[in-house]
Amino acid sequence: MNSKCLQMAVRRIFSSLSVLKSLKSKGYNVGKLKWKSPREYRSIVFNQSGFDVDSNTGRTEHATLELSKIGPMDVDYHRPLPEDGNIKEVRLKEEKSGKWYASVVVDHDPEHPEKPAVEDIRLEDTAGIDLGILKFVHDSDGNAVTPLDESEDRERIEKRHRALSRKQHGSNNWEKARVKLAEAYERLANKRKDFIEKLAHSYTTQYDAVFLEKLNVREMLEQDSNGRNIASMSWSEAIKTFERHGNKNGCHVVTVPPEGTPKRCARCDVESDKALWVCEHSCPGCGFEADRDENASYNVQKLGMDKLGVDYEVDAVVGLGEAESTPAETALPSGADVNDELSFRLVPAKRVVETGSHESPDPW
Repeated sequence: MNSKCLQMAVRRIFSSLSVLKSLKSKGYNVGKLKWKSPREYRSIVFNQSGFDVDSNTGRTEHATLELSKIGPMDVDYHRPLPEDGNIKEVRLKEEKSGKWYASVVVDHDPEHPEKPAVEDIRLEDTAGIDLGILKFVHDSDGNAVTPLDESEDRERIEKRHRALSRKQHGSNNWEKARVKLAEAYERLANKRKDFIEKLAHSYTTQYDAVFLEKLNVREMLEQDSNGRNIASMSWSEAIKTFERHGNKNGCHVVTVPPEGTPKRCARCDVESDKALWVCEHSCPGCGFEADRDENASYNVQKLGMDKLGVDYEVDAVVGLGEAESTPAETALPSGADVNDELSFRLVPAKRVVETGSHESPDPW
């Protein structure tokens, strides 16, 4: 084994211990690191040396990767490496489905558009986004995107779990069933990632500034009985993806605390208690009525502009100066023809995946 790989393995253990120490200091109940068998250790890292990438194979999407103590291997590019980039690290990883991936870290300064100056940002070029379960996102421009339909994937996973349980543990048939189950999980993970990537790209290319709630997902999973739906939303991954696309597309991505955004009136700042199943906001102070998530998105937008330093007038925030809107129904319809019955445009997640846009083609 290459000496650099062994050094990186030790560094990984030290990093894991540091994370446990940090969590323990914050009051979390943490255990000990678990021993990994050679079968479970699925990745190695070549840092600074021990690798060579030859792109002169005559084919633009293929290359030869040579690793110390392993030898040369053919690889397919996800995207070409920059010609002026300096390769710093190669990470070789085997997924549970048996597929191998090589991640190449390149020291490269790509040309990205600069983020606009704060004083040049206009209110209409910003968007506040409320994250939720019934609607994955609801923005301050009146667009609401439904979550992905994972019913077929869940059914496929459950079916393959049952098939695996009927096999003798460790047998060849058990291994085949395990690989099929891993492929089903990988398919679901890729489906979620593709949806979030396209959604983040759509928002960060359309707006100069996007504001999101900084949700404490770990605490929500520990306290809420709706853990499966919360975990399936991948909110933490969505926030990281928005921030990465913001840096790439020249868009300010700002996170704000979520406390009080659904309960506080976006027009007069009066707070009113409401249960989670109440989907309408009706202010007892000023009488402003809107969908619960719509009201929250306005509050997120205001908090984000305050944090970023954008000048605005409260009454000019999108939707606040208009007449009372029709509250949405508790059960969200799935068809596109129901937009006339709602105070917002309901966009299926399937459209985001197929077109790469979060906007509805249907006019108001």
